[in-house]
Amino acid sequence: MLSSGGAQAALSAADRALHRFLRTGAAVRYKVMKNWGLIGGVAAALAAGIYVIWGPITDRKKQRKGLVPGLVNLGNTCFMNSLLQGLSACPAFIKWLEEFTSQYTRSQAEPPPHQYLSLTLLHLLKALSCQEVPDDEVLDASCLLDVLRVNRWQISSFEEQDAHELFHVLTSSLEDERDRQPRVAPLFDVHSLEQPMEAAPTQITCRTPGPVPPPASHFTSPHPFHGRLTSNMVCKHCDHQSPVRFDTFDSLSLSIPAATWGHPLTLDLCLHHFISSESVRDVVCDNCTKVEAKGTWDGDKVEHQRTTFVKQLKLGKLPQCLCIHLQRLSWASHGAPLKRHEHVQFSEFLTMDGYKYHLRGRRPGPRRPTQAEEPPAAPHLPGGPPRQMFMNGACSPALLPPLPSLRPVPVPVIPDYSSATNLFRLMAVVVHHGDMHSGHFVTYRRSPPSARSPLSTSGQWLWISDETVRKASLQEVLSSSAYLLFYERVLASTQPQGQEKKPAEE
Repeated sequence: MLSSGGAQAALSAADRALHRFLRTGAAVRYKVMKNWGLIGGVAAALAAGIYVIWGPITDRKKQRKGLVPGLVNLGNTCFMNSLLQGLSACPAFIKWLEEFTSQYTRSQAEPPPHQYLSLTLLHLLKALSCQEVPDDEVLDASCLLDVLRVNRWQISSFEEQDAHELFHVLTSSLEDERDRQPRVAPLFDVHSLEQPMEAAPTQITCRTPGPVPPPASHFTSPHPFHGRLTSNMVCKHCDHQSPVRFDTFDSLSLSIPAATWGHPLTLDLCLHHFISSESVRDVVCDNCTKVEAKGTWDGDKVEHQRTTFVKQLKLGKLPQCLCIHLQRLSWASHGAPLKRHEHVQFSEFLTMDGYKYHLRGRRPGPRRPTQAEEPPAAPHLPGGPPRQMFMNGACSPALLPPLPSLRPVPVPVIPDYSSATNLFRLMAVVVHHGDMHSGHFVTYRRSPPSARSPLSTSGQWLWISDETVRKASLQEVLSSSAYLLFYERVLASTQPQGQEKKPAEE
């Protein structure tokens, strides 16, 4: 702070300089003003140069570090923001959207905004995966709510919603959008049938009055999240198997079994509980009825034989992208909803061979890896077999607290993926903090791959809460209380050490 005397001295000095400038001649004043204009122009050019040069460098530096844009919370839209961040970490889903929306780019130059859910979703996911450089570090996803309202989904941005329910809304709406596209060319349009598939719609003429129907959609690629469940029933009396029933799913909703002291809850335990067999009594068995009829006189009627069947669910077709929903809703004895906060252990890699359906007598054997695919040998644990199979959800002992037990339980340190034919890699985790009445959704996701290796998988993880984005470790991800798990299918030869290394801090 200047004293009052110092301030008066500075003002008097400035006044004297101004008086000397005014007493100079016009030529001198003109030269001084001209120099000040030149200096101002140079300063403006320098400022513009700094903006042009350092601005892109800042963006490139941000992308090089692996950060992604955040999403603004429009009220209570953390459920939507967390789901979008999780989907943007699944490259197979983005590639499917690109193939699906290519029919619109071929048919019209610029589709109307918010007309198609696939186009809106693709634009958001590509921006969140840094495939398109956004203008801002925080994006607005209100366009997704607008296009859902056009599709008659009334989703308020001020009411708390569920991320898993929104996932079902998106997958079902994309399926409806595909079903609305014509799949067979109209027979009365002879000229269009004679034209090659690359013909433009403007070249099609109609032999009958009326507008020409839109060109047929030749998109047949299956939805990456769609799989098939098999329901198998076998008679316990005669071992007769009923016809297998197939049902489509877009996510596996797993209940969390009751915790047992000394045994941690794992994802494998939830999967085993999902496919566990159950007995169904008083079911008519056609085979038992036929066998009973053979021992009777001709013409005698035989009552339908009712026996007990064993019913079991398995996975008939595994999707490219696997979404696993851990059911954390439970009910108290008096009927009040409660949230289960138990930690379910899950792993970075997931093997699904044990849950795949195989025809009876045709179970494939383990595939022998080539020399290039040979994984590192698992260490021999005392009291266990030479090679330990890795259980999905069993983390490294260094990541888990010690559990009291009467006898030591061997835990494999290095997983063995050599015989896995259905291997999945963790891409994103959605976590819910709070209770059943209120809370907040956050997402752990992989950082996008670097520009030098666009087809690789980054080993850097991010923690995202709406607008906030920071780096996270794999240990933090595996220690979270997962609500949604997003896995993507990989080749059986993929090993954990084959991932892209974590980018160096700069």
